[in-house]
Amino acid sequence: MISGGNVTVFISNMDAAVEFYTQTLGLKLANRFGDHWATVDAGRGLVIGLHPASPKYPAPGTRGSMVIALEITEPIEGVVERLQKRGVKFGGPVVESEPGKFIDFSDPDGNAFYFWEVVPEPAHA
Repeated sequence: MISGGNVTVFISNMDAAVEFYTQTLGLKLANRFGDHWATVDAGRGLVIGLHPASPKYPAPGTRGSMVIALEITEPIEGVVERLQKRGVKFGGPVVESEPGKFIDFSDPDGNAFYFWEVVPEPAHA
């Protein structure tokens, strides 16, 4: 079910954040979707996801402005159904956007997580 993940950091400026993590810290930019999302490879399996500020989450640089993402390898709807039966409370409906489907949830202490069903890229003929 879970195949990997990232720590999502909410940022105020995508260009400045990408420059900091890649040029200043020397990490590798794995991908970037304009100003909507970028991932930075920090080595040994640590991926840092850069997400623009959102009214849904705490402001960049404040407590709670980082979220742990868990990538899943099966349809998100089935994961949600199975985990709801185990008592997991989700923070809203599944949201679909580039590059996948997402749903928020919390651990028993209220720490923020989300599942991410990655949409595979189309095969090139």
